[in-house]
Amino acid sequence: MAQENADDTGLLLAAIGGLGPLARQLSQAHNRLWYEQVHQDLTGPQFTVLCLLHTRGAMDQGTLGALANLDKSTAAPLLDRLRKRGLVDLAKDDSDRRRKLVRITDTGRDLATRLAPAVVSVSDQLLAPFTPEERDQFLTLLRRAVQGRER
Repeated sequence: MAQENADDTGLLLAAIGGLGPLARQLSQAHNRLWYEQVHQDLTGPQFTVLCLLHTRGAMDQGTLGALANLDKSTAAPLLDRLRKRGLVDLAKDDSDRRRKLVRITDTGRDLATRLAPAVVSVSDQLLAPFTPEERDQFLTLLRRAVQGRER
C-alpha cells in the first residue's frame, strides 16, 4: 500500500509539474503583460489577424482563419468584432459569392504597426531569462511541439 501511494504521489506531482500547468502559467503571464503593455481591447488573435492582412494583403476568411490558427467558430465572431471597430472590411468575393474577402483598413494597419513594438517587448520580457541561443532553441522546440500536434 505504501509503495502504491508513493507511485501515485510521484505520478500526481509529475502531472501538476508538467506541460499543461506550465503552459497555463506562461499563458497567464503573457496575457497579463499583453493587457498591461499592449492593448486592453485587442486580443492576441485579433492582432495576428491584423498583421497577416497587413503583411499578406486581402484574403478569404477561410485562408485567414487557417493562417491565424483560428477554428471556424472563432474566426467569424473575431472578424465581426474587428469589422465593427473599423479595423477590417468584409466583402463578398466577386469571383465566388460564397467566399468572404477580408481586407485591413487604414485604421487597422495603423493599429497593428503601432502595437508591434509592444508585442515584441512582451515576448522579450518573457524570454529574458534565456540567452539568445536558448531563446531560439526554446521557440524552435515550442513550434515543433505545436506543429506535431497538428499533424
